[in-house]
Amino acid sequence: MSLPPDAAAKVVADLELALHRAAMPVPVGVSVRHFHITEEHWRKVFGNVEPKKKRGLLQPGFWAAEETVTISGPKGKIERVRLVAPWRPKTQVEVSRSDAQHLGIDAPVKGSGKLAGAAPVTITGPAGSIEVADALIVAQRHVHFAPADAQRMRVKDGDLLRVRCGGGGPRETVFESCLARISDQFALEVHLDTDEANAAWVKNGDLAYLV
Repeated sequence: MSLPPDAAAKVVADLELALHRAAMPVPVGVSVRHFHITEEHWRKVFGNVEPKKKRGLLQPGFWAAEETVTISGPKGKIERVRLVAPWRPKTQVEVSRSDAQHLGIDAPVKGSGKLAGAAPVTITGPAGSIEVADALIVAQRHVHFAPADAQRMRVKDGDLLRVRCGGGGPRETVFESCLARISDQFALEVHLDTDEANAAWVKNGDLAYLV
């Protein structure tokens, strides 16, 4: 049975787009558990000191700090959760699903900065502890694009993409519903949490492909 002309045209267009993107690799960034924090909360947890830069990150303007905290939930705690700076307008803690289960917290999947409905968590540093009612999330997997990369790969902000990771390895995986985020402040990179990276057998700097 033949396809209607419009359906056949869509199949051809989808195939052409997949082939176009297949030649353009996207670096993988494995997002280990970390936190972002407001300056007000920082002062409560660390006191009157400034965060110290440990290393830069691929995303322009962001850096991993020397300082870490302990996060706690009803069932457990996780130590040495690292700050990713600079300050944020809202405190946010990003963990994997495995981490959330260890804490005993039902953390929702959310886009970074979309904290309505985020789970509560306790954050403890050398100067004290705070309880934040809406901070803990499992970050939605996403792909950062600079505008030129998005144009080259024919991607629009907010698109939900399919991304193939671990090609040729023992656990090659296609991740569905990867959110496209486009900004002139971004560099091309797909962000996976540690559960996702381990499932696909990938590490920082490996190459992924839109499919």
